Amino acid sequence: MIVTPTTYIFGIISALLALGVVIELLRRRRLRERHAIWWLVAGVLALVVGVFPSTLQWAATLIGIEVPLNLVFFVSIAVLFLVCLQHSAELTRLEAKTRTLAELVALQDLRLRELEQRATENAED
Repeated sequence: MIVTPTTYIFGIISALLALGVVIELLRRRRLRERHAIWWLVAGVLALVVGVFPSTLQWAATLIGIEVPLNLVFFVSIAVLFLVCLQHSAELTRLEAKTRTLAELVALQDLRLRELEQRATENAED
């Protein structure tokens, strides 16, 4: 696998940029740690492959993949799948919490109306 200096520099800069964006989002509390794990893993893997391009060839050969770029696509799809799965689980959990909270608010609203009605009835007597 022949890597030109331009490709080498572009790969490293791209990986550093991706890691920088994730770290900045974490720092600003726009991204929680548990959501950033897979992005950090992907960024570190991209940086390792960017700095040591022969690692990709070695890993592809080790796994038995002829074209190293196919390994990049596979790992990328796997990371995106795991992120999707994590978000689906989080969404399911949040939907259950939202439903519970809506039920509690409805019960409290009913109780408040009953109390207001009793107060109005007592004021009229």
